[in-house]
Amino acid sequence: MKKKEDLSKLSVEDLQKQIVSATEAQAKLKLGHKVTPLENPIVIRNNRKAIARLNTELTKRQNQA
Repeated sequence: MKKKEDLSKLSVEDLQKQIVSATEAQAKLKLGHKVTPLENPIVIRNNRKAIARLNTELTKRQNQA
């Protein structure tokens, strides 16, 4: 996942695209983990936090506008 500095350089459209793709990946990870336990389940937590970072940056920009 990108760091805070990298997220601030992205456009709003790019942020929205990344949120959609990360959310889809999160759903696949969670479903896959229910069927067959993941080797590293921490990936689910890290992905959830990455989605939160993206949403935070998007909300910050929408409030500034």
